[in-house]
Amino acid sequence: MTVDDDAEVLRAVEGDLRRQYAEDYRVLRADSGGAALEALRGLKRRNAPVALLMADQRMPQMTGVEFLAQAMTLFPDAKRVLLTAYADTDAAIDAINSAKIDHYLMKPWDPPEERLYPALSDLLSDWRASFRPPFEGVRVLGTRWSPQSYSVREFLARSQAPYQWLDVETADRDAEVRRLLESIGADASRLPVVLFEDGSSLCQPTTGEVAEKLGLRVRPGLAFYDLAIIGGGPAGLAAGVYGASEGLCTVMLDMEAPGGQAGLSSRIENYLGFPSGLSGADLARRAVAQARRFGVEILAPQRAVAVKVEGASRTVKLADGSELGCKALLLATGVWYRRLEVPGADGLQGRGVYYGSAMTEALSCKDEDVYIVGGANSAGQAAMHFSKYARKVVMLVRGASLSATMSHYLIDQIKQTPNVQVETRATVAEVHGDDHLEAISIHCGESDKIEKVATNSLFVFIGAAPNTDWLDGVVQRDERGFILTGRDLLVDGKFPQSWSLDRPPFLLEASVPGIFAAGDIRHGSVKRVASGVGEGSIAVQFIHQYLSAV
Repeated sequence: MTVDDDAEVLRAVEGDLRRQYAEDYRVLRADSGGAALEALRGLKRRNAPVALLMADQRMPQMTGVEFLAQAMTLFPDAKRVLLTAYADTDAAIDAINSAKIDHYLMKPWDPPEERLYPALSDLLSDWRASFRPPFEGVRVLGTRWSPQSYSVREFLARSQAPYQWLDVETADRDAEVRRLLESIGADASRLPVVLFEDGSSLCQPTTGEVAEKLGLRVRPGLAFYDLAIIGGGPAGLAAGVYGASEGLCTVMLDMEAPGGQAGLSSRIENYLGFPSGLSGADLARRAVAQARRFGVEILAPQRAVAVKVEGASRTVKLADGSELGCKALLLATGVWYRRLEVPGADGLQGRGVYYGSAMTEALSCKDEDVYIVGGANSAGQAAMHFSKYARKVVMLVRGASLSATMSHYLIDQIKQTPNVQVETRATVAEVHGDDHLEAISIHCGESDKIEKVATNSLFVFIGAAPNTDWLDGVVQRDERGFILTGRDLLVDGKFPQSWSLDRPPFLLEASVPGIFAAGDIRHGSVKRVASGVGEGSIAVQFIHQYLSAV
């Protein structure tokens, strides 16, 4: 970047720089120190590197030395050159010491081949020798204990969007974070701030706003589809792949991001065809790519809030007020982890208390003690993942052992991991902390005593509650909220009054013809990734049979 208030000189300098360096560098110009600083702040927000700054000394409002001194706070590694007249030579020499200017050049610099390029090329060579390319992608600036910061990071991770997390609490020891805060200015008070590659930013955004900025689809492109799938876990993704590949116009929506609970698993080692195992994120990424390849329209984050049945069509109302229609509807919204019903837990959710694996928090837990509540596979997979970062991982298991709820291979891995400790017949009695989690009280079933221990991280994997309240009055559910399908709908040998066809419901068909359920949301399902995939694919075969008769 070259800065000069003399328009003729500025054009001449820019022209010479472009002729020599345009192949490797972008050449920018500014007609004042203030304008140049504003441009540099924009470059900082875009995380664009600056190699060299050249400013004229005699400028009104701000001298070249003053500009270079301020620019140094934004880009300390950029080489700084002062352009001076003969009379300013002494000032230029003093500035080399006071403002840490790398070089000065006297006007006129003709011919540039002798008086300009050699000096600048030498400086640029030094810069390139130590240059490390900056991160290219979304950056999130916030605090570890902010639920909204956590929500944004979790969404980006689940959406497979590369991002860099910058904790403002490290600004006192991280100069780069401090410089970024300075470049953002007043917006730094409205955290989290999400910075995009084009230099734009969002303050305290919703995940929907982030999704739209990233170009993710959140609204339906059509008014009517052959098949609508609510839920983007293994069952929904499998149904999307099979439905679209077999010619059905298919839309799938998920209230967070495709992958479901399986997408949060740190490691799945018993999934057929992957002998070395794979992460839930990898499985979700592969499945989403496959679904999109076949033309599935994926809306995320987007939430269904109601279903209306009118003859042969089903209408799904979305959280943003829009609607989409379909001939067949597959419900695959999966289950939620049950909330920890103890004092203090609700107020610290996202501030140290997390539901699910929360993979984004792993690095923050380095050299800390992490507590995990639950004894099923998801808890075991999380324990193994956090053991790579935490000083100690303590599993709190309500039962007498892990054998009744966890796969044998995981139990063996946990036994062989020295920093994973399993406490059986143990539950959380209370959660403590003001703005973030500071300690938990553990009730020991054996001794009936309560012990308070310090921790900043508690991950909860207990029970499974289906996400079906929004379907009340639409399809029949069991006493726990799981959707009844097929022969499970029979009461005293009869199907419900909502069943209007002569034939019995298909295996995965709910109490309303043309509405199906697959995966963990279904009554009697096997809570495994492979069975969810199987049910999603099988459901499509029944959907074809249903559509052929409509």
